[in-house]
Amino acid sequence: MNGKNNWYTINNINEIDSPALVVYIDRVKENISTLINMIDDVSRLRPHVKTHKIKEATLLLIEAGVNKFKCATIAEAEMLGMCSAKDVLLAYQPIGPKLKRFVDVIKKYPQTKYSCLVDNKIAAEEMNKVFAENNLTVNIFIDLNVGQNRTGIVPGDEALDLYIYCASLKNIKPIGLHAYDGHIRDVDFDARKQKCDEAFLLVEKMQQQLKLKGFAEPIIIAGGSPTFSIHSKRKNIECSPGTFIFWDKGYLDLCPEQNFIPAALVITRIISLPTKITLCLDLGHKSVAAENAINKRVYFLNAPELKAAGQSEEHLIVEAGENHHYKVGDILYGLPIHICPTIALYERAIVIENNTAKGEWRIIARDRKITV
Repeated sequence: MNGKNNWYTINNINEIDSPALVVYIDRVKENISTLINMIDDVSRLRPHVKTHKIKEATLLLIEAGVNKFKCATIAEAEMLGMCSAKDVLLAYQPIGPKLKRFVDVIKKYPQTKYSCLVDNKIAAEEMNKVFAENNLTVNIFIDLNVGQNRTGIVPGDEALDLYIYCASLKNIKPIGLHAYDGHIRDVDFDARKQKCDEAFLLVEKMQQQLKLKGFAEPIIIAGGSPTFSIHSKRKNIECSPGTFIFWDKGYLDLCPEQNFIPAALVITRIISLPTKITLCLDLGHKSVAAENAINKRVYFLNAPELKAAGQSEEHLIVEAGENHHYKVGDILYGLPIHICPTIALYERAIVIENNTAKGEWRIIARDRKITV
């Protein structure tokens, strides 16, 4: 084990059961400061709350001057309403019961200006109908597919036609374009920038075409974490990073040009020594994101040589080699490779301040429903 002077060491660690999610509040605040310093105007920030899903973290952002947010679920939208966030984009196209829940959130939190995404006429018509039935007019952004092929409409004539069609409806109001380029993940920054710039040209072209047709200049909301350092240098667009607030090993390796620091870890203990070379930890699928390959799920800050060999719901088997020094009860500090889905596995995070556990933050928006 390393010495006790590492930033992640928790003095009262023996009071924390494992597995546990811990958040280092001073490092969270430092990441928020770094975020703001990376852009010329804080009003161009629209951070995504999908990473943290926590009221207290949202309030830290608001206190720092961030007024616009992006979210992916109705629970996240409600959490933002509970924080009195001024401007919230549901970065999702609500259909069916989700659309009715979205209406309920809008009505319950009138101090928050909500908007959402649209990428086809059928959804636009349904939104217009439901909003009209509830005496609402809601701003919408056209969701553009700039290469990820997950959602959105490809920039071009069909997308222009959709924008114009939405403008003809009475209860939705198109005000901008949303372009998420999460597929651009080159480790080489120049390659990442080139692909990002090429995709963004399509969005800019559409913005100019809409202006020529007499529309007010559409707002552009672009990018996520990997391309934030690129989009933040542009003028007059809004940027939507999310992982910055806690950071993780994945982005630490992918985006070395971004100076965010890890601010959330998973705590685990060795619970068994099943063979001479393996350790069993209480860190299963239910405790750390498991969508990646077995060797790309967690990195142990105080035991970087350990290699994951197998994982089940409640256990993680790691190889330590012969004549290792580990024993049952040893504590490991794990940096998740992907923090966002890891956060969603926990109902609360233990807050660490000055290397001491001093309270909890409820991960309130991990639930599919809060009240609405």
